[in-house]
Amino acid sequence: MSGMSGMGGTRDDGPGRAAGWGWFLAWLLVGACGGIGLAAILTVGVAFVVLAAVAAVFLLRTGPGRAVVGGVSGVALPLFYLAYLNRGGPGEVCHAVPGGQSCTDEYTPVPFLVAGALVLVAGCVIHVMTGRRGRAGRV
Repeated sequence: MSGMSGMGGTRDDGPGRAAGWGWFLAWLLVGACGGIGLAAILTVGVAFVVLAAVAAVFLLRTGPGRAVVGGVSGVALPLFYLAYLNRGGPGEVCHAVPGGQSCTDEYTPVPFLVAGALVLVAGCVIHVMTGRRGRAGRV
């Protein structure tokens, strides 16, 4: 039974739809882990990259192939974090600390925020479009 079901107006596309988004979110976490690993490669990044690689191998063996675009969207999470860290920028930002102040140079957060939003939306759109194409082929 496809289409509208029940009186609540919820869409019933079967169990595959929810499972598809679950795999997408799993790949999103792998992408985020890989992005953080690459950003911090000189410190703890190697551990994150190894973790992402192991998780990617597992997901490639068990999950649907079209959910891999979730990894692309996952790169948005480190970009959003960089935007958050630079929220006071651009320029020198000073904070009061006991016994004086601490100043740091910060970048403008807008490029990180825009890039993160574009990557996140692009991955979601590609996932939805490949899901529609897959359902259209089964009809």
